[in-house]
Amino acid sequence: MSTILIRKVSEPYGWLGNMSAFPVVWKGKTYRTTEALFQCLRFSDPEIIENLRSQKSPMAVKMVCKRHRSAMVVESCSAQDVENMRLCLRLKLEQHNLRDDLLVTGEAVIIEDCSRRPRGNSLFWGAALMDGEWKGENMLGKLWMELRAAERLSLLSPSLR
Repeated sequence: MSTILIRKVSEPYGWLGNMSAFPVVWKGKTYRTTEALFQCLRFSDPEIIENLRSQKSPMAVKMVCKRHRSAMVVESCSAQDVENMRLCLRLKLEQHNLRDDLLVTGEAVIIEDCSRRPRGNSLFWGAALMDGEWKGENMLGKLWMELRAAERLSLLSPSLR
């Protein structure tokens, strides 16, 4: 079975990563990337949310988010965090007409490759190649594969869309 690795936004499947430049609109507001929306969904304080939303890069969003960690209302790697990521990916898929791009991935296993720096929550959202095996939850990859399966199903039964 083939494997698709999410690493850098400049690579062929970089669009699958949250750092890729695909703005999403949610509740009437535009977020520069899915990473920006995802991080904002972890907070309830409007001032923090707007601060995060105004950042020019997804890495800046992550850095500001770290400074406000104590104000998070959604715990990292929790069931709600996963639901929020699912929402972000669905918005990206629908708002940027990426359905065909996702379907073209076929049956490939999608993995967010965190091999360079496997630390913190990276092995929850991604995986690292260690001793020839992928180790980690790879939740981002699993969510993309889940969305791909749902899109395939909707092709068979348009009423499911």
